[in-house]
Amino acid sequence: MNQARTVALLTPSHRKDIDRLALLCESVDRHVIGHEKHYVIVNDDDMPLFSRFNSARRVVLPGSQFLPKWLKLVPPFLLRKGRRVWWSFRSGPVHGWHIQQLLKIAAVSALSEERFCIVDSDNVFFRPFDVRAYAGGARVPLYVDRGAIEADAPLHAIWTRNCDQLLGQARTAFPADDYIGNVIVWDKRAVQDLTKAIAAATKTEWQVALCKTRALSEYLLYGHFVRGSQSHFQAHEIVTNSLASAYWEETPLDGESIALMIEQAPETKVALCIESFSNTSVSAIREAVGLSPAGSMDAGELDAKAA
Repeated sequence: MNQARTVALLTPSHRKDIDRLALLCESVDRHVIGHEKHYVIVNDDDMPLFSRFNSARRVVLPGSQFLPKWLKLVPPFLLRKGRRVWWSFRSGPVHGWHIQQLLKIAAVSALSEERFCIVDSDNVFFRPFDVRAYAGGARVPLYVDRGAIEADAPLHAIWTRNCDQLLGQARTAFPADDYIGNVIVWDKRAVQDLTKAIAAATKTEWQVALCKTRALSEYLLYGHFVRGSQSHFQAHEIVTNSLASAYWEETPLDGESIALMIEQAPETKVALCIESFSNTSVSAIREAVGLSPAGSMDAGELDAKAA
């Protein structure tokens, strides 16, 4: 019998999403089993704000642990509109969303577990989920939405073409497969080989290549690499059902609409993703998934749940 692979949860976050991160963590503690650790990665100056999330099975880590030393955060007084920007003469300016993509790749490459279930902070679990049973088997689940990207798609088509360039692969035919989703699993060895492939194709450090690529999707990049590698593709298993019900619109949802999403979710769905840009009330999501009001659970209770 094959021994189960070790699996960790991975969530990059930032201070504007701290309430959503709190909701995610509480839902993980209530519903998710089978993981070694839940790693939360935040900007260095956000560490004190997020320290309350540390527990027996959750570790908050600084982003600088995974970013290259040559990439520096620009001082706030030099910025407009409060947006964080990282800078290097090797790469030019790099913004927060881009940084989170680099952090996912670098963290999976560096941390000790064999598989990583990546869960962004605008997700919340509402059903039991054994992540080791899902992600710790002999083959890695690779989520694919087949033929979902048309050649004129304003973002996804550009991201797809950039994947081809970064990996030195033949141009992808459209309609192309989409690998973007929520509650996505990556394999450590595949990610490590992905970074080597980028370095080989671009003749530069993989971090530099990604920083210079202004339109990027880390999930598409992983999927394209796996599909282009015979050995890694054989080590993965295609899944076409997402684990999360997702809402991608900008109009905020009310409690009734959120409850309806949960009610109508197939049994295979274990999480709900309501994108933060919709400005849907976190308290409304809390109520719909049956979690206590924010702040009612202290660190000791979280430790007890995570132990």
